Amino acid sequence: MKSLFEPETHTVIIERINKLSEKSERRWGSMNVAQMLHHCQLPLKISLGKGNLKKQFFPLAFLFKKSLYNDKPWRQNLPTAKAFKITESKDFAEERTMLTALIDEFHTKKNQSKWEPHPIFGKFTAQQWGQIQYKHLDHHLKQFGV
Repeated sequence: MKSLFEPETHTVIIERINKLSEKSERRWGSMNVAQMLHHCQLPLKISLGKGNLKKQFFPLAFLFKKSLYNDKPWRQNLPTAKAFKITESKDFAEERTMLTALIDEFHTKKNQSKWEPHPIFGKFTAQQWGQIQYKHLDHHLKQFGV
């Protein structure tokens, strides 16, 4: 599984984001491209300790946890947690700039050994965090054809 901590993977993700435009059409789902860019910031903020997702009990979390960082792609139209649903209008350029900055900040943490637990899924290793972030971004960039 690729990781956002790998320099080449980081570069490719940024390049793919830069291929998006305000007119990029989704292939599935309901978010437009600006909303997707905002949505993709939220998991990065959680991993960086900037998220506002409260600790939650999710009884089947252990069943889903491994799917967050394994090699199996996520299927289209997976349900989105309420806290991650973006329905309000967003500015494309602003959201792309903010997402890119968060990706760059996350990438600089590649040698960090201690990570705060995820509020739903608990502890992840640095390697797992890098894989989770890559997999989420890859999923949504495919959603918009890049």
